[in-house]
Amino acid sequence: MSEFDNEPSYNPSDNEPFSSILERSWTRRHVMQGGLGLAAATLFGNLGLARADSPGDDPKRAFPDTGARNTRLRFEPVPGSKTDAVVVPEGYTATILAPWGTPLNGQANAWKEDGTNSAEDQANAVGMHHDGMHFFPIDGRSDDGLLLVNNEYIDQRALHPDGPTQSETGQRPADEVRKEINAHGVSVVRITKKEGRWSVASDDPLNRRYTSATVMDLAGPLAGTDHVKTAFSRDGTRARGTNNNCGNGYTPWGTYLTCEENWPDIFVNRAETLPADQQRLGIPTEQSRYGWETAAGDGSEKDGEFARFDLTPRGDDPREDYRNEASTFGYIVEIDPFDGQRRAVKRTALGRFRHEGCWPGKLEPGKPVVFYSGHDARFEYIYKFVSEANWDPADADPRDRLATGAKYMDKGTLHVARFNDDGTGQWLPLTPDAPTQQNYSTLGKELGELPEIILNTARAADLVGATPMDRPEWGNVDPHNGDVYMTLTNNDEREIDQLNAPNPRPRNENGQIIRWREGDDGSFRWTIFVFGAHAKAPDYINRSALTQANQFASPDGLMFDPRGILWIQTDNSDNAVAEYTNDQMLAVIPSQVTTREGYATTLDTRTQEHLKRFLVGPNGCEITGFAATPDHTSIFVNVQHPANWPHDEDATQATPSGNPVRPRSSTIVIQRKDGGEVGV
Repeated sequence: MSEFDNEPSYNPSDNEPFSSILERSWTRRHVMQGGLGLAAATLFGNLGLARADSPGDDPKRAFPDTGARNTRLRFEPVPGSKTDAVVVPEGYTATILAPWGTPLNGQANAWKEDGTNSAEDQANAVGMHHDGMHFFPIDGRSDDGLLLVNNEYIDQRALHPDGPTQSETGQRPADEVRKEINAHGVSVVRITKKEGRWSVASDDPLNRRYTSATVMDLAGPLAGTDHVKTAFSRDGTRARGTNNNCGNGYTPWGTYLTCEENWPDIFVNRAETLPADQQRLGIPTEQSRYGWETAAGDGSEKDGEFARFDLTPRGDDPREDYRNEASTFGYIVEIDPFDGQRRAVKRTALGRFRHEGCWPGKLEPGKPVVFYSGHDARFEYIYKFVSEANWDPADADPRDRLATGAKYMDKGTLHVARFNDDGTGQWLPLTPDAPTQQNYSTLGKELGELPEIILNTARAADLVGATPMDRPEWGNVDPHNGDVYMTLTNNDEREIDQLNAPNPRPRNENGQIIRWREGDDGSFRWTIFVFGAHAKAPDYINRSALTQANQFASPDGLMFDPRGILWIQTDNSDNAVAEYTNDQMLAVIPSQVTTREGYATTLDTRTQEHLKRFLVGPNGCEITGFAATPDHTSIFVNVQHPANWPHDEDATQATPSGNPVRPRSSTIVIQRKDGGEVGV
């Protein structure tokens, strides 16, 4: 997610935005179909120009995979809710599993309602504001495993007894800053199920935290270059910490990927002129978000632990200050869940920007490994990394997981997407010899060699003519046919003259989900899977004809499970859907959203029954993060930044009126009362 609802656009390019492409595509289809509109738009066909129920003979039309055709969503959809409680379907339970502050070992005191836990407590307890996560089973079991949970950002008012302290000089107390640093990052939590009930395995040797102070390795094109040399790592091979970990991913070889999203705001640079990469990504120039740099000079400070957040040059050489500290952030970070002694690794080859997540494409032996990622900000881009090495199935269970990560993630080609209004698109490589859109220069001439291009990923995407999108957030890949889905959460700054085919609505408060199918030559074909909207919105807004039973806005989290069920989570506020219900999680099986002839299509009036609301969260929260056990009998979901919840282990119990509690972001576990598979 992006926790900044009013964050400005940092994209200075005049590249044509996706919304205008989508609007032209939409208008073209509507007119040529004689007014059939959305009901006639089809995916991967002859650009949606034929009637949906008469696909024609175009040999390029691709049938959806039928692997999930026999799966059915059998739960009864839940209504919208505006309470301090979680709502799940009849026959299901939702239980608190791992809330913020849960001790992971004997070095942490129990969580205290008054907020007086220390910085050391927080370094050894579950972090704050849970987001993306993944379940790694122990020995393939469904009752024992490791849950890796991103801890995206903090609420200073809840973290400290009475909110943050600031002296008259503007200096923050060192202990408070350390506690805030330790509340960010990733939590590794061993969980077990006994007699049907899940719990955290306290003091397990695999339990641990990665925080904004944890030492990590740098790998890939930027490692060891002058761009990442600092007073802490004079040879440019290490970084300190990971921050604002939002969406996540995983690898085919069994590691966890955590993604650094809104990290620029933890820094400040008061230099007269900022480096181009810092300007493009929005490094603050007056004050940082939390003021961590103000604790610099405290008598307890070690190794510039606070000074590093001030990027203002102070020495004659980058190795004498922290001007390059921000260059060690903005990456995909790989963690081996099963080896607590190995340092996490920042894989710089996958680009440097505000990563929302990182999801592997469908694997094929002998072909490259692919990862997709979105840059979560207004008018930013969608990226694809293609490994240099081809996939070897023997690497699915390697002896050294991080060495395997180096094989597939340190060398390869990063691409950015350009969408066309005829339903096609191209992946544009970000390499030194790649032509810019003016065709008289190359990225090498404009930016430099590969390290400089990676450092300036967003600017490189500007130059080659990528398509600016409506905040691309989570993506995921259909496990059966390899189609890629990504949420375009919203963009209320998009004006009519900025519309395009994939982003067709001005002041897009509702968002949509796009999907595409890859070609063999760096091309792809795309369409919209579903448009978010309020049920009573006019047709040009509610283009998927959503009803009160499944209306949603601001799609954010997006996860396929192995059965082919797509779970959609929302991060919604300040629109008509938010007036009806709190944030929610819906389920749909895309391979069943088809025309009568079996072609995949945009969700519309004929396919409404396939999209069902499964869960609603408590007041003030975002629903985010999804993980499941191999047998599908337990799923894990995160409730982030609730307003006044939880007060009971049963997540469905509403906090009594007039009974304020210190809010705790929490992982909840959802199970069927009869022990069966969730959702079906």
